[in-house]
Amino acid sequence: MVDRQRPRRSCLAVPGSSRKMVDKARTLPADMVFLDLEDACAPLAKADARKTIVAALNEGGWGARTRVVRVNDWTTEWTYRDVVEVVEGAGAHVDCLLLPKVQTAQQVQALDLLLTQVEKATGLEVGRIGIEAQIENALGLTNVDAIAASSPRLETIVFGPADLMASINMKSLVVGEQPAGYDVGDAYHYILMRILMAARAYDLQAIDGPYLQIRDVAGFRRVAGRSAALGFDGKWVLHPGQIEAANEVFSPRQEDFDRAENILDAYAHFTSEAGGRRGAVMLGDEMIDEASRKMALVISAKGRAAGLVRADVWTPSS
Repeated sequence: MVDRQRPRRSCLAVPGSSRKMVDKARTLPADMVFLDLEDACAPLAKADARKTIVAALNEGGWGARTRVVRVNDWTTEWTYRDVVEVVEGAGAHVDCLLLPKVQTAQQVQALDLLLTQVEKATGLEVGRIGIEAQIENALGLTNVDAIAASSPRLETIVFGPADLMASINMKSLVVGEQPAGYDVGDAYHYILMRILMAARAYDLQAIDGPYLQIRDVAGFRRVAGRSAALGFDGKWVLHPGQIEAANEVFSPRQEDFDRAENILDAYAHFTSEAGGRRGAVMLGDEMIDEASRKMALVISAKGRAAGLVRADVWTPSS
């Protein structure tokens, strides 16, 4: 079965054609590594890149990182060979396939069917390999609800900003930055919320796309902070220098994690027989109730996934 709760705070993009960069990725503290057969791979390098990726996956050494391969999109001549060669060659060591430029639910379903056939032919567990769907144009965004509901293999919806910006004729050449003339609000807010709502409606993760100014870590933090504030689970990173920032931005602060854990403990106590079976109580200066518990569960889960350890423990006498 797929795992829709894998940590994906930092999703490191690695060209599948570069053995040096693939090997380097094993040593970096990214939650997820995706080995790319699409845009980061020149057309003439794709066939050899498949072999490089299969060898690297089979060699192991990836630790707890989520292992993903981005195949080419269905409009190209490479997709089916990407899937067949990677899954036949290293399917036991692949967690997900990332499908770019998804425009319809049928494109995800086609990948699901092909995966199922390869799994059956090779004796792999059917359905274990997940799918990530990348939304990169206006049609894909329009169909994002149907895409999110398209397959039980689906784990994430990913925002592909550069292609989507081109698709809607956005007047900017800097991915992630506000277009000139858009002086109020956030030009990406609708896109991000549209993806987030579709993802959450079907219990999927939502992942923000890359920030291409790789040496501008402050800019990365600022842009990542927008999607993290909305509730996104992580962001693509294109350079090792962005990984630490992504892991920090998409993790709760220690004080927020402690507060969430205390809310959960206090609410469990006060709603119990020993605590008076109360549904709404004061915790310090704040009233907490069932809605507070649900909000705290989100922060608690993100903190635990990030490896946070509680520093402040609530007791009934607190």
